Amino acid sequence: MMVTSDQKPDHLPENDGQPRIEPAPTTRLAPSPTGDLHLGNARTFLLNWAAARRLGWRIILRHEDLDSGRASEEGCRRIEASLHWLGIEWDGPSTRQSEDLSPYLEAMRRLSEQGLVFQSDLSRRDIREAVGAPHGGELVFPATLRPSDEKSWGFEDQTAGHRFAMPEGQETVRDEIEGIHHFNPAREGGDLVLWTRGGRPGYQLAVVVDDLAQGVTDVVRGNDLLASAARQQRLGTALGRVAPPRWWHLPLIHDEEGRRLAKRDGDSGLESLRASGVPPTRVIGLLLYLAGILPRRIPLEAAEAIELIDVDSLQTLSKREDTTPCRLTAEDLTWLRS
Repeated sequence: MMVTSDQKPDHLPENDGQPRIEPAPTTRLAPSPTGDLHLGNARTFLLNWAAARRLGWRIILRHEDLDSGRASEEGCRRIEASLHWLGIEWDGPSTRQSEDLSPYLEAMRRLSEQGLVFQSDLSRRDIREAVGAPHGGELVFPATLRPSDEKSWGFEDQTAGHRFAMPEGQETVRDEIEGIHHFNPAREGGDLVLWTRGGRPGYQLAVVVDDLAQGVTDVVRGNDLLASAARQQRLGTALGRVAPPRWWHLPLIHDEEGRRLAKRDGDSGLESLRASGVPPTRVIGLLLYLAGILPRRIPLEAAEAIELIDVDSLQTLSKREDTTPCRLTAEDLTWLRS
């Protein structure tokens, strides 16, 4: 499906014949400041940024820093420095989720009023033992573990863990890259964490609340989060979102052993590359080569990517890497530093 910059999202309800103010198409770069960006993060951000600039979308930068044990102000600073170094910019000031928890508290109140919130401090080990689940894979919190006593339902203690009573039924995700997929979040993830014992919102709640508040119409991210889109749609509906954002799930970069790149992979960290004198144009050129946008590795400015990336190229990338996942090789890293 080709999307052009003058297509208007249909995310607002009709309002009795009164003129509607359509939201400006908006996307977000949403890093977690728990470590430096790596080349896999950078490719997704570059493709997101270049497509957004070509299509005329607004771009916001949101630091998802609610992991108080790992996220830091220094992490936010390093991420922004890395993006500026690459030539990737955004509109307006960046934001941090931890700066204001009141929107998440209000969302918890609204969900609680609908009878969709219950207290649960069960650990992963507790859940696994209760349902007889093996180690490995995603752990599902089934409805059978919901509390039977009325006093455990609602949101009274902000220092306790709380979960969302995920409604049963199919949830359809329409993705601009991956096509149409059907999920049953109640069976595939179960009752997701809304609030942690640390007194902070869980990832899914924070993302949905922020996307609503910040007017995000288009979410571009890795395809490892495709199933998560169904859960976020279900949660967004409970919070009053009339229609989901447009989803754009892109394939990930892997190392030579076939593992997804991670922040522990120091050789592919942007700050490490920058500190060792690698020019940002080499990073951009390599990322576009790995995405199949360029036939060979050549240095390029980030701005040059805007004219090279369109919806068709993103769809072609996805189809190719569905069968042949992208792998970052030693030869790629050698070229970066040559």
